[in-house]
Amino acid sequence: MISRIDLRGTAFPEGGIDRDLLPRAELDVEAALEKVRPICDDVRHRGTAALIDYAHRFDGVTMERVRVPAEALRRALAELDPAVRAALEESIRRARLVHRDQRRTDHTTQVVPGGTVTERWVPVERVGLYVPGGRSVYPSSVVMNVVPAQEAGVASMAVASPPQAEFGGLPHPTILAACALLGVDEVYAAGGAQAVAMFAYGTEDCRPVSMVTGPGNIWVAAAKRLLKGRIGIDAEAGPTEIAILADATADPVHVAADLISQAEHDPLAASVLVTDSEELAAAVEKELEVQVGATKHVADRIGPALAGRQSGIVLVDGLEQGLAVVDAYAAEHLEIQTENAAAVAARVRNAGAIFVGAYAPVSLGDYAAGSNHVLPTGGCACHSSGLSVQSFLRGIHVVDYTRDALAEIAGHVVTLAEAEDLPAHGAAVKARFDWKVPPSK
Repeated sequence: MISRIDLRGTAFPEGGIDRDLLPRAELDVEAALEKVRPICDDVRHRGTAALIDYAHRFDGVTMERVRVPAEALRRALAELDPAVRAALEESIRRARLVHRDQRRTDHTTQVVPGGTVTERWVPVERVGLYVPGGRSVYPSSVVMNVVPAQEAGVASMAVASPPQAEFGGLPHPTILAACALLGVDEVYAAGGAQAVAMFAYGTEDCRPVSMVTGPGNIWVAAAKRLLKGRIGIDAEAGPTEIAILADATADPVHVAADLISQAEHDPLAASVLVTDSEELAAAVEKELEVQVGATKHVADRIGPALAGRQSGIVLVDGLEQGLAVVDAYAAEHLEIQTENAAAVAARVRNAGAIFVGAYAPVSLGDYAAGSNHVLPTGGCACHSSGLSVQSFLRGIHVVDYTRDALAEIAGHVVTLAEAEDLPAHGAAVKARFDWKVPPSK
């Protein structure tokens, strides 16, 4: 059901473990790029008509308009299961607590008397938030995208989610209800690359945005790569992944359940256990057989995900090597189920989010920990962060110098300009004075 990779006794060169030795899904975004390019170009030139055609072609729905009517949003919220509404409201409350504390404040530094640099934090003016659909319904992704954008102060936001034939060409009603609950009234029934193109280029119904965020499939990732520059993006999200660093103190029931929970997303989802305990590895393998046999989505998601090359049990010599492995893997979600888990977690450098101990499963973070579940995948956690308020803010430096403050540094500016063979740069400083610029002190 799940393969083993035995790294015990392996010597690794200075600088860490070869990431190619570790399980990872194959995701050829470059190949997908050429397939989404004509779709994006078509949306650019034909707008809403192209979106309607692609909804029929890819989603099997016939629709006359792409924007979701306000009445459909109101109805979805009114008909939402009260238990689901209560859960979403609590998820929103917790997410606001965490994301509100991420908001930066402007700061002014006095460099010299009369010379200051202020860093202003300004929200992106308009964003497009993508919420996937298809195999599963993700109202939680509405929360995770909208809350940080709102807390950042984004003035205008639009949500896109694929149309569903079962619901008359609208996105899933739970997604619509989540939008209504958050006060988002601009929602579009559009999925895949065409939704990203709609946000980037605009249509008759949808104004262009400055930034697109949210997870999606390979076509969404490819469209983000294609259109990056015209729009800002959060990341090119790939298949979801979990890594669990565990020792002999871990409960194999918990470990197996958490591996399965991630495999439930997608047949390309990655579930990786890193352990120095062969006894735990064997117990987890047995527990996987038991739990998989009692769950749902086995044939189309969980089975292929656990058996795929992207999943596996990695055996290591000890905690130090285990830490090196998980840092090299740079998981989207990393669970630490070891003795002194908090101390071990503090030593991790590369992860999208870290879940500490037996009672912080990834499922908690998916819905209601208060953290964000839009996280870097495919090893990108070694250089990128998850979605946050910072994702929607731009730092702008405001430079304010008096005449005397400029005069004090002018000589150095002229010297550096001439060293770079850019004399006009120096002349721009000299032009502000009626006398020869004195050498800087």
